[in-house]
Amino acid sequence: MAINEIMKTTEGKMDQSIAAFKHNLTKIRTGRANPALLDTVHVDYYGSSLPLSQVANLSLLDSRTISVQPWEKGMGPKIEKAIRDSDLGLNPSSMGDLIRVPMPMMSEERRRELTKLVRHEGEGTKIAVRNLRRDANEHVKKLVKDKLASEDDQKRSEADIQKVTDKHILEVDRLVATKEQEIMAV
Repeated sequence: MAINEIMKTTEGKMDQSIAAFKHNLTKIRTGRANPALLDTVHVDYYGSSLPLSQVANLSLLDSRTISVQPWEKGMGPKIEKAIRDSDLGLNPSSMGDLIRVPMPMMSEERRRELTKLVRHEGEGTKIAVRNLRRDANEHVKKLVKDKLASEDDQKRSEADIQKVTDKHILEVDRLVATKEQEIMAV
């Protein structure tokens, strides 16, 4: 594997780490409703456990309420029970076929807990990015050891890998700061 291939794969993996972090951030609840919050909820559907999005239509009624429209008439009570039993702290209520899931107001203490959680997730992503940097540098060192690249190439590539790493770490910091502002906004 050449140095430029190592750079491309490393940057691609770092981008994947950032994408996974962004996806995890959508699951952390702010004061606003987001249908992605219910991604982890599974419903018993004829003996098998399916994600909620595969048995119902999820949408927003307003900024603080998620609507769940089951595709089958008899699924309403099962969906309500699955949402209530999830660890999300939500209390759904049904209005005919439509299930409304209001987002409760968050206390100051809960907001602080969520910001700690966001920082923890961000730190985990930074560690993943740094591990990718280490692996890329080790691959380059192996190329130099096998005499497939010069030491000058090694120094140059390590500097380039560090630039890419710094860029991704800054992106994580920016995402953490944005999410913290979102959570702390009343």
